[in-house]
Amino acid sequence: MTAVPKGRIATLLIALLLAAAGALAWAWHSFTAEPLAFAAAPVRYTVPKGASVRTVAAGLRAQGIDISPTRLWIWYKLRRYDGRLKAGTYGFSPPLTVDALLDKLVRGDVLVTDIRFIEGWTFRQMRDAIDAHPDLAHDTKGVDEVALLGMIGAPERRAEGLFFPDTYTFSPGASDVDIYRQAYRKQQQALRAAWDARDPSLPYRSPYEALVMASIVEKETGHPMDRDKVAAVFVNRLKRGMMLQSDPTTIYGMGERFDGNLRKRDLQADTAYNTYTRAGLPPTPIALPGKASIEAALKPADVPSLYFVARGDGTSEFSDDLASHNRAVSRYQRNGR
Repeated sequence: MTAVPKGRIATLLIALLLAAAGALAWAWHSFTAEPLAFAAAPVRYTVPKGASVRTVAAGLRAQGIDISPTRLWIWYKLRRYDGRLKAGTYGFSPPLTVDALLDKLVRGDVLVTDIRFIEGWTFRQMRDAIDAHPDLAHDTKGVDEVALLGMIGAPERRAEGLFFPDTYTFSPGASDVDIYRQAYRKQQQALRAAWDARDPSLPYRSPYEALVMASIVEKETGHPMDRDKVAAVFVNRLKRGMMLQSDPTTIYGMGERFDGNLRKRDLQADTAYNTYTRAGLPPTPIALPGKASIEAALKPADVPSLYFVARGDGTSEFSDDLASHNRAVSRYQRNGR
Protein backbone atom coordinates (compact mmCIF):
# COMPACT_ATOMS: atom_id res chain seq x y z
CA MET A 1 0.00 0.00 0.00
CA THR A 2 1.46 3.30 -1.09
CA ALA A 3 1.67 5.91 1.63
CA VAL A 4 0.17 9.32 0.94
CA PRO A 5 2.75 12.00 1.34
CA LYS A 6 2.23 14.17 4.38
CA GLY A 7 2.35 17.27 2.22
CA ARG A 8 -0.62 16.04 0.18
CA ILE A 9 -2.57 15.26 3.35
CA ALA A 10 -1.96 18.72 4.66
CA THR A 11 -2.99 20.22 1.34
CA LEU A 12 -6.17 18.12 1.32
CA LEU A 13 -7.03 19.15 4.89
CA ILE A 14 -6.47 22.78 4.04
CA ALA A 15 -8.66 22.42 0.96
CA LEU A 16 -11.40 20.77 3.03
CA LEU A 17 -11.17 23.48 5.68
CA LEU A 18 -11.33 26.16 3.05
CA ALA A 19 -14.33 24.48 1.45
CA ALA A 20 -16.05 24.21 4.82
CA ALA A 21 -15.26 27.82 5.61
CA GLY A 22 -16.60 28.83 2.22
CA ALA A 23 -19.76 26.83 2.78
CA LEU A 24 -20.24 28.40 6.18
CA ALA A 25 -19.62 31.86 4.78
CA TRP A 26 -22.13 31.21 2.00
CA ALA A 27 -24.67 29.86 4.48
CA TRP A 28 -24.15 32.79 6.82
CA HIS A 29 -24.61 35.24 3.96
CA SER A 30 -27.60 33.31 2.64
CA PHE A 31 -29.37 33.25 5.99
CA THR A 32 -28.40 36.62 7.46
CA ALA A 33 -27.75 38.99 4.57
CA GLU A 34 -29.52 37.77 1.46
CA PRO A 35 -33.08 39.17 1.32
CA LEU A 36 -35.99 36.89 0.59
CA ALA A 37 -38.04 37.51 -2.54
CA PHE A 38 -41.67 38.64 -2.10
CA ALA A 39 -44.34 38.09 -4.73
CA ALA A 40 -46.32 40.88 -3.04
CA ALA A 41 -45.97 42.89 0.14
CA PRO A 42 -46.78 43.24 2.91
CA VAL A 43 -47.61 39.65 3.85
CA ARG A 44 -49.85 38.86 6.81
CA TYR A 45 -49.59 35.34 8.18
CA THR A 46 -51.03 33.69 11.29
CA VAL A 47 -48.89 31.09 13.03
CA PRO A 48 -51.20 28.52 14.65
CA LYS A 49 -50.46 27.24 18.13
CA GLY A 50 -48.03 24.30 18.00
CA ALA A 51 -47.16 24.82 14.33
CA SER A 52 -43.87 23.29 13.11
CA VAL A 53 -41.27 25.39 11.37
CA ARG A 54 -41.88 23.48 8.12
CA THR A 55 -45.61 24.23 8.33
CA VAL A 56 -44.85 27.90 8.87
CA ALA A 57 -42.45 27.96 5.91
CA ALA A 58 -45.03 26.30 3.67
CA GLY A 59 -47.63 28.83 4.75
CA LEU A 60 -45.31 31.76 4.11
CA ARG A 61 -44.41 30.35 0.70
CA ALA A 62 -48.11 30.08 -0.15
CA GLN A 63 -48.45 33.76 0.81
CA GLY A 64 -45.73 34.76 -1.65
CA ILE A 65 -42.47 34.71 0.35
CA ASP A 66 -39.82 32.67 -1.48
CA ILE A 67 -38.62 30.49 1.42
CA SER A 68 -38.25 26.70 1.27
CA PRO A 69 -39.30 24.63 4.31
CA THR A 70 -35.90 22.90 4.35
CA ARG A 71 -33.98 26.16 4.28
CA LEU A 72 -35.98 27.63 7.15
CA TRP A 73 -35.72 24.37 9.11
CA ILE A 74 -31.90 24.29 8.75
CA TRP A 75 -31.46 27.79 10.16
CA TYR A 76 -34.07 27.05 12.84
CA LYS A 77 -31.94 24.11 13.99
CA LEU A 78 -28.62 25.92 13.70
CA ARG A 79 -29.96 28.78 15.84
CA ARG A 80 -31.34 26.26 18.38
CA TYR A 81 -34.83 27.71 18.21
CA ASP A 82 -36.60 24.38 18.82
CA GLY A 83 -40.02 24.90 20.42
CA ARG A 84 -39.68 28.67 20.56
CA LEU A 85 -41.96 29.76 17.70
CA LYS A 86 -44.79 31.90 19.06
CA ALA A 87 -48.34 31.74 17.75
CA GLY A 88 -50.00 34.90 16.50
CA THR A 89 -50.53 37.07 13.44
CA TYR A 90 -47.41 38.56 11.90
CA GLY A 91 -46.69 41.14 9.24
CA PHE A 92 -43.71 40.71 6.90
CA SER A 93 -42.28 43.25 4.47
CA PRO A 94 -39.08 43.35 2.42
CA PRO A 95 -36.18 43.55 2.90
CA LEU A 96 -36.32 40.45 5.09
CA THR A 97 -33.70 37.75 5.64
CA VAL A 98 -34.24 34.22 6.89
CA ASP A 99 -32.56 35.15 10.17
CA ALA A 100 -34.74 38.25 10.64
CA LEU A 101 -37.87 36.25 9.82
CA LEU A 102 -37.09 33.59 12.41
CA ASP A 103 -36.07 36.19 14.97
CA LYS A 104 -39.47 37.84 14.54
CA LEU A 105 -41.26 34.53 15.06
CA VAL A 106 -39.23 33.64 18.15
CA ARG A 107 -39.65 37.08 19.76
CA GLY A 108 -43.39 37.00 19.13
CA ASP A 109 -43.25 40.32 17.29
CA VAL A 110 -46.89 40.04 16.28
CA LEU A 111 -49.02 42.65 14.58
CA VAL A 112 -50.91 44.94 16.93
CA THR A 113 -54.10 46.80 16.09
CA ASP A 114 -56.65 48.60 18.22
CA ILE A 115 -60.27 49.52 18.77
CA ARG A 116 -61.58 52.67 20.41
CA PHE A 117 -64.75 53.25 22.40
CA ILE A 118 -65.86 56.87 22.85
CA GLU A 119 -67.13 58.42 26.08
CA GLY A 120 -70.88 58.74 25.84
CA TRP A 121 -71.36 55.86 23.43
CA THR A 122 -74.15 53.46 24.25
CA PHE A 123 -73.44 49.77 24.68
CA ARG A 124 -75.17 49.22 21.33
CA GLN A 125 -72.65 51.51 19.62
CA MET A 126 -69.77 49.75 21.37
CA ARG A 127 -71.07 46.35 20.32
CA ASP A 128 -71.57 47.46 16.73
CA ALA A 129 -67.94 48.64 16.62
CA ILE A 130 -66.71 45.31 17.96
CA ASP A 131 -68.89 43.28 15.59
CA ALA A 132 -67.61 45.31 12.63
CA HIS A 133 -63.89 45.09 13.47
CA PRO A 134 -62.21 42.84 10.86
CA ASP A 135 -59.31 41.78 13.10
CA LEU A 136 -61.36 40.38 15.99
CA ALA A 137 -62.67 36.85 16.37
CA HIS A 138 -66.40 37.44 16.87
CA ASP A 139 -67.15 34.89 19.56
CA THR A 140 -70.01 36.98 21.02
CA LYS A 141 -71.78 37.84 17.79
CA GLY A 142 -75.46 36.99 18.12
CA VAL A 143 -75.10 36.21 21.83
CA ASP A 144 -77.69 37.95 23.99
CA GLU A 145 -76.68 40.57 26.56
CA VAL A 146 -77.02 38.38 29.65
CA ALA A 147 -75.03 35.54 28.09
CA LEU A 148 -72.33 37.98 26.97
CA LEU A 149 -71.94 39.29 30.51
CA GLY A 150 -71.69 35.71 31.74
CA MET A 151 -68.88 35.03 29.26
CA ILE A 152 -66.76 37.76 30.90
CA GLY A 153 -67.67 36.83 34.46
CA ALA A 154 -69.85 39.90 35.10
CA PRO A 155 -72.74 39.35 37.56
CA GLU A 156 -74.88 42.18 36.15
CA ARG A 157 -77.77 41.50 33.79
CA ARG A 158 -77.69 44.82 31.91
CA ALA A 159 -74.57 45.82 30.01
CA GLU A 160 -75.14 49.55 29.59
CA GLY A 161 -72.42 51.64 31.21
CA LEU A 162 -70.33 48.70 32.42
CA PHE A 163 -67.44 49.17 29.97
CA PHE A 164 -64.66 51.72 30.15
CA PRO A 165 -64.41 53.95 27.05
CA ASP A 166 -60.80 53.81 25.90
CA THR A 167 -58.49 52.50 23.17
CA TYR A 168 -57.67 48.79 23.42
CA THR A 169 -54.80 47.15 21.57
CA PHE A 170 -54.72 43.51 20.52
CA SER A 171 -53.18 41.12 18.04
CA PRO A 172 -55.37 40.26 15.02
CA GLY A 173 -57.37 37.14 15.68
CA ALA A 174 -57.95 37.93 19.38
CA SER A 175 -61.38 37.09 20.73
CA ASP A 176 -63.85 39.91 21.23
CA VAL A 177 -64.50 38.32 24.65
CA ASP A 178 -61.04 39.55 25.70
CA ILE A 179 -61.92 43.13 24.71
CA TYR A 180 -65.20 43.07 26.63
CA ARG A 181 -63.45 41.57 29.66
CA GLN A 182 -60.69 44.20 29.64
CA ALA A 183 -63.15 47.08 29.28
CA TYR A 184 -65.39 45.70 32.02
CA ARG A 185 -62.53 45.26 34.49
CA LYS A 186 -61.16 48.71 33.72
CA GLN A 187 -64.56 50.28 34.39
CA GLN A 188 -64.88 48.38 37.66
CA GLN A 189 -61.44 49.64 38.74
CA ALA A 190 -62.27 53.26 37.88
CA LEU A 191 -65.60 53.03 39.68
CA ARG A 192 -64.15 51.39 42.77
CA ALA A 193 -61.35 53.94 43.09
CA ALA A 194 -63.79 56.86 42.85
CA TRP A 195 -66.29 55.18 45.18
CA ASP A 196 -63.66 54.64 47.86
CA ALA A 197 -62.75 58.35 47.71
CA ARG A 198 -66.35 59.63 47.62
CA ASP A 199 -68.01 62.28 49.71
CA PRO A 200 -70.02 60.24 52.29
CA SER A 201 -72.97 62.64 52.06
CA LEU A 202 -73.76 61.65 48.48
CA PRO A 203 -77.23 60.16 47.92
CA TYR A 204 -76.07 56.88 46.33
CA ARG A 205 -76.85 53.50 47.81
CA SER A 206 -74.29 51.62 45.72
CA PRO A 207 -71.45 52.10 43.24
CA TYR A 208 -73.90 51.12 40.49
CA GLU A 209 -76.11 54.12 41.29
CA ALA A 210 -73.02 56.32 41.06
CA LEU A 211 -72.32 54.77 37.64
CA VAL A 212 -75.86 55.65 36.55
CA MET A 213 -75.28 59.25 37.61
CA ALA A 214 -71.89 59.30 35.86
CA SER A 215 -73.54 58.27 32.60
CA ILE A 216 -76.02 61.15 32.89
CA VAL A 217 -73.18 63.58 33.60
CA GLU A 218 -71.34 62.22 30.55
CA LYS A 219 -74.28 62.89 28.25
CA GLU A 220 -75.24 66.25 29.79
CA THR A 221 -71.78 67.86 29.82
CA GLY A 222 -70.83 70.05 26.88
CA HIS A 223 -67.51 71.29 28.24
CA PRO A 224 -65.08 69.47 30.56
CA MET A 225 -64.84 72.41 32.96
CA ASP A 226 -68.58 72.10 33.69
CA ARG A 227 -68.60 68.40 34.51
CA ASP A 228 -68.43 68.63 38.31
CA LYS A 229 -71.05 71.43 38.33
CA VAL A 230 -73.42 69.38 36.17
CA ALA A 231 -72.97 66.53 38.64
CA ALA A 232 -73.71 68.94 41.50
CA VAL A 233 -77.02 70.00 39.94
CA PHE A 234 -78.28 66.42 39.74
CA VAL A 235 -76.95 65.48 43.18
CA ASN A 236 -78.63 68.56 44.70
CA ARG A 237 -81.89 67.60 42.99
CA LEU A 238 -81.68 64.03 44.32
CA LYS A 239 -81.09 65.29 47.83
CA ARG A 240 -84.15 67.55 47.61
CA GLY A 241 -86.36 64.89 46.06
CA MET A 242 -86.70 66.93 42.84
CA MET A 243 -87.13 65.35 39.43
CA LEU A 244 -83.83 65.15 37.57
CA GLN A 245 -85.50 66.34 34.35
CA SER A 246 -82.68 65.14 32.13
CA ASP A 247 -83.28 65.16 28.37
CA PRO A 248 -80.66 62.44 27.65
CA THR A 249 -82.31 59.93 30.00
CA THR A 250 -85.68 60.59 28.37
CA ILE A 251 -84.19 60.20 24.90
CA TYR A 252 -82.54 56.94 25.93
CA GLY A 253 -85.90 55.60 27.07
CA MET A 254 -87.44 56.45 23.70
CA GLY A 255 -85.02 54.15 21.91
CA GLU A 256 -85.46 54.06 18.14
CA ARG A 257 -88.54 56.32 18.40
CA PHE A 258 -86.26 59.31 18.89
CA ASP A 259 -85.91 61.14 15.56
CA GLY A 260 -83.57 63.90 16.69
CA ASN A 261 -86.25 66.20 18.08
CA LEU A 262 -87.43 66.05 21.69
CA ARG A 263 -91.01 67.29 21.85
CA LYS A 264 -93.31 68.20 24.73
CA ARG A 265 -95.28 65.01 24.24
CA ASP A 266 -92.06 63.01 24.57
CA LEU A 267 -91.38 64.62 27.94
CA GLN A 268 -94.86 63.63 29.06
CA ALA A 269 -94.74 60.03 27.78
CA ASP A 270 -93.80 57.86 30.73
CA THR A 271 -90.94 55.35 30.47
CA ALA A 272 -88.56 53.92 33.05
CA TYR A 273 -85.98 56.48 31.85
CA ASN A 274 -88.21 59.56 31.69
CA THR A 275 -86.87 61.67 34.54
CA TYR A 276 -89.59 64.25 33.87
CA THR A 277 -92.25 61.73 34.94
CA ARG A 278 -90.32 59.60 37.42
CA ALA A 279 -88.33 60.63 40.48
CA GLY A 280 -84.86 59.42 41.26
CA LEU A 281 -82.26 57.82 39.04
CA PRO A 282 -83.19 55.74 35.99
CA PRO A 283 -82.77 51.95 36.40
CA THR A 284 -79.49 51.66 34.47
CA PRO A 285 -76.79 53.88 33.03
CA ILE A 286 -77.61 55.46 29.68
CA ALA A 287 -74.12 55.43 28.15
CA LEU A 288 -70.46 54.57 28.74
CA PRO A 289 -69.15 57.15 31.22
CA GLY A 290 -65.45 57.94 31.23
CA LYS A 291 -63.20 58.34 34.25
CA ALA A 292 -63.77 62.10 34.51
CA SER A 293 -67.55 61.71 34.66
CA ILE A 294 -67.30 58.95 37.25
CA GLU A 295 -65.08 61.14 39.40
CA ALA A 296 -67.45 64.09 38.98
CA ALA A 297 -70.44 61.98 40.03
CA LEU A 298 -68.60 60.95 43.18
CA LYS A 299 -66.98 64.31 43.89
CA PRO A 300 -69.36 66.98 42.54
CA ALA A 301 -68.67 70.69 42.88
CA ASP A 302 -69.62 72.29 46.18
CA VAL A 303 -72.26 74.61 44.71
CA PRO A 304 -76.02 75.03 45.42
CA SER A 305 -77.05 75.03 41.74
CA LEU A 306 -80.29 73.29 40.78
CA TYR A 307 -80.52 74.23 37.11
CA PHE A 308 -78.32 74.71 34.06
CA VAL A 309 -78.84 75.69 30.44
CA ALA A 310 -76.51 75.52 27.44
CA ARG A 311 -75.02 78.85 26.39
CA GLY A 312 -74.49 77.73 22.81
CA ASP A 313 -70.69 77.65 22.97
CA GLY A 314 -70.39 74.27 24.69
CA THR A 315 -70.50 75.70 28.21
CA SER A 316 -73.50 75.98 30.54
CA GLU A 317 -75.06 78.68 32.71
CA PHE A 318 -75.83 77.43 36.23
CA SER A 319 -78.58 78.82 38.46
CA ASP A 320 -79.57 78.34 42.10
CA ASP A 321 -83.28 79.09 41.67
CA LEU A 322 -85.99 78.84 39.03
CA ALA A 323 -86.32 82.57 38.42
CA SER A 324 -82.62 82.89 37.61
CA HIS A 325 -82.82 79.81 35.42
CA ASN A 326 -85.76 81.19 33.46
CA ARG A 327 -83.82 84.38 32.80
CA ALA A 328 -80.86 82.30 31.59
CA VAL A 329 -83.10 80.26 29.31
CA SER A 330 -84.54 83.47 27.88
CA ARG A 331 -81.08 84.85 27.30
CA TYR A 332 -79.41 81.82 25.78
CA GLN A 333 -82.18 79.79 24.15
CA ARG A 334 -84.82 82.35 23.27
CA ASN A 335 -82.49 85.01 21.88
CA GLY A 336 -83.32 87.33 24.75
CA ARG A 337 -87.02 87.38 24.00
